[in-house]
Amino acid sequence: MKQLWEIVRAWRAREFARVNHLEKAISAAGGFVGIFCVMLLSRLALDESGTIWILVSMGASAVLIFAVPHGQLSQPWSVFGGHLVSAAIGVTCAQLFSPLLLAGALAVAFSIAAMHYLRCIHPPGGATALTAVLGGAQVHALGYGFLLTPVLLNAVALLAVAVAVNWIFPWRRYPLALAERRDEAARHAESQVERDDLAWALRQINSYIDVSAHDLERIVDLAHRHARERHVTPEEVTLGGCFSNGQFGSQWQVRKVVHHSGDFRPGRDQIIYRIVAGEGRGTSRTCSREEFSRWARYRVVRVENTWRRLEQGVRTGLAEPQAS
Repeated sequence: MKQLWEIVRAWRAREFARVNHLEKAISAAGGFVGIFCVMLLSRLALDESGTIWILVSMGASAVLIFAVPHGQLSQPWSVFGGHLVSAAIGVTCAQLFSPLLLAGALAVAFSIAAMHYLRCIHPPGGATALTAVLGGAQVHALGYGFLLTPVLLNAVALLAVAVAVNWIFPWRRYPLALAERRDEAARHAESQVERDDLAWALRQINSYIDVSAHDLERIVDLAHRHARERHVTPEEVTLGGCFSNGQFGSQWQVRKVVHHSGDFRPGRDQIIYRIVAGEGRGTSRTCSREEFSRWARYRVVRVENTWRRLEQGVRTGLAEPQAS
């Protein structure tokens, strides 16, 4: 039974990044407006049955564009190129090959290859290619006109709605090129990893990952900021203060500042600390104030036989294992 559960866990989908309720509502509202416009335009060119076929691929595009607006698969060239190239291949396969079983399989296969080489991978394009093959006599009668109406017309409508809806919300600029960016000089000053390095790293993976170098850069920047916020500042390292590194097991320590120079200038801000709990207990050592602040996660206070975390002067629950 345990082995079966391990197999299930290995195959289940990984958890998506969590978003708030507003983000989900915006995605749903954008999808509603986008598909409503697409349905109206599709009926101008096709009857009810033909409309159903093309809406299958456009519905999938709406999920990507409105739920993952910064994803590589959602960008305008992916949407335009993915649908139009796949539509052209689907029409060609429908005219050159029979039976439909063979034509449909070839249309999807050639579309995948073409989207790879043209750098416009868009999964709903596969559905568009199949629509050109399996859409019936009315779709076949359109020939290559199928690319313009309804495919191009619908793609333009969907993208126009995406730009308009996302423009209202600064964090959802669409396309990605319009996303607000922090000052580049400030960003580079905070991290030695630049966008070219991230783009290179993505290429080395040699597998398609739906994330841009810009988004990765933002992720790295946020991670650096979060890492800095998890540690005390040099100014918080005061005489008599006890600090913990927040680790567990043999890595855990509490250090007490027993002396400092009082000079905050680099190279002259030496402090002396004593390890009062954890490995090396009872010994004293010297380091710079900057080094100490990078080590220390938060300030602690001893309550009976337990070290508790201090946050803004308030005791906030058990922070460390018992001190012996």
